[in-house]
Amino acid sequence: MKTLLILGAGTGGTMVANKMAQALDMQEWKIILVDKDENHYYQPGFLFIPFQIYSPSDVIKPKRDFFPQNVDFIYSDIELIEPEKNRVKLAKNNQVINYDHLVIATGSHIHPEETEGLLDGGGWQKNIFDFYTVDGATKLSNFLKYWKGGRMVLNVTEMPIKCPVAPLEFLFLADWFFTERGIRDKVEIVYATPLPGAFTKPRASSILGDFLEKKGISLLPDFNISEVDAGKNKIMSYDQKELDYDLLISVPTNMGAEVIERSNMGDELNFVPTHKNTLQTKKWENVWIIGDAGNVPASKAGSVAHFMLDVVIENILRAIEGLEPLPHFDGHANCFIESGFDKGILIDFNYDVEPLPGKYPLPGFGPFSLLQESAANHWGKMTFRWLYWNVLLKGGELPFESQMSMAGKWQ
Repeated sequence: MKTLLILGAGTGGTMVANKMAQALDMQEWKIILVDKDENHYYQPGFLFIPFQIYSPSDVIKPKRDFFPQNVDFIYSDIELIEPEKNRVKLAKNNQVINYDHLVIATGSHIHPEETEGLLDGGGWQKNIFDFYTVDGATKLSNFLKYWKGGRMVLNVTEMPIKCPVAPLEFLFLADWFFTERGIRDKVEIVYATPLPGAFTKPRASSILGDFLEKKGISLLPDFNISEVDAGKNKIMSYDQKELDYDLLISVPTNMGAEVIERSNMGDELNFVPTHKNTLQTKKWENVWIIGDAGNVPASKAGSVAHFMLDVVIENILRAIEGLEPLPHFDGHANCFIESGFDKGILIDFNYDVEPLPGKYPLPGFGPFSLLQESAANHWGKMTFRWLYWNVLLKGGELPFESQMSMAGKWQ
């Protein structure tokens, strides 16, 4: 009996388990899925919790609800990966699992302790919050219910981050939220980012920067934070810039799982070096990456994990047959950007092609508009939660190709 071992039962790991359970001969193969958390989190929904659009119950479901019956699930922390020996050591009962192929889907996580004064300076979850965790988003929601106004600064500490458009969405929703509460004129909103503009891609950055300006949100680019002085409500950059705040929304340093560091498999941020087109790790031929765990230069977002899925599945099956992996992943990312007031923006891009205007997914028809604000884009964002729980996680097919198409885009 051969073993396919999947580490991490988030979006990527769960989809791989479902797909491979259909593709492999289960008389010859055993699929084992390992994760320390029994709850599955719909991470795009965290964004809506601070503004009372979603509650925590809307974004949490039991992981077991989404596993096929013929997959073994082990609830345990992962102690060590030993790729040279094709085995993994678990914390639970010191169990050792030998594998033939390994899929690492351990994701990325915030590390506020990486920035001096952010976590330990006395302001954390008092007037400094994150929204990348359920706990942070919930406590921020409770804070915003009673906040009377002041200067709100959203700071991205460093790149890469999970879902690069999420800070922009937070800002747009904050503009809407404070307007609805009648205190928008009492709130100054500032976006301090290490990027040279509003986004990672220049053309989209310019357009999204215009949206910030229209909404009265100040953009402070090239701000590389060095420390937080919570006692003075101030953040400082390495080049001596200072920015005062009354409320600080932080997107802390994102890093890969700690087991990657313990196993000496990652870079300085614990992301596993990975071939960007095949999703095979650079050092180990039978170890594969899906989602945020690798260092491929694609967005760390749920849509990217979905577009990776077919490539990972195809290449593992090819490797089992003794064939070379195919370089079919092109870095495709597709992101709905909630822009407030029941409207949204959509961007679609890959490694080589920037977000372009046009219609998606049907050329000339849409119904979604690229790089434009529309109500249809908002509803696309809101209905995706149902698709996520009921189709995508279970390995169902969505009408979108893994590779980005130029159809419907305007050069």
